[in-house]
Amino acid sequence: MAILKIPTPLRSYTNGQVEVDVNGNNVSEVMHQLVEKFPTLKPHLYNGNGQLRPFVNLFVGENNINDLQGLETPLDQNTRVILIPSIAGG
Repeated sequence: MAILKIPTPLRSYTNGQVEVDVNGNNVSEVMHQLVEKFPTLKPHLYNGNGQLRPFVNLFVGENNINDLQGLETPLDQNTRVILIPSIAGG
């Protein structure tokens, strides 16, 4: 089981939960289970083609999954996955 940390702007979609326990062997499986548990999160994380939106950043520990194996990055028991949406301003 992985522990997925939810950022403050998205917690209203997870009933205020800061962390969510999700099962999966890799980041992709964990993310799919997250949106199964909280379907209202899906349009904020995935585009219409079912791909992660470009502003969604996922970290396993301190490492961005883009520097690892992407969504196929394997996860161990109790791995912490951190979801960080990019924020733009001007």
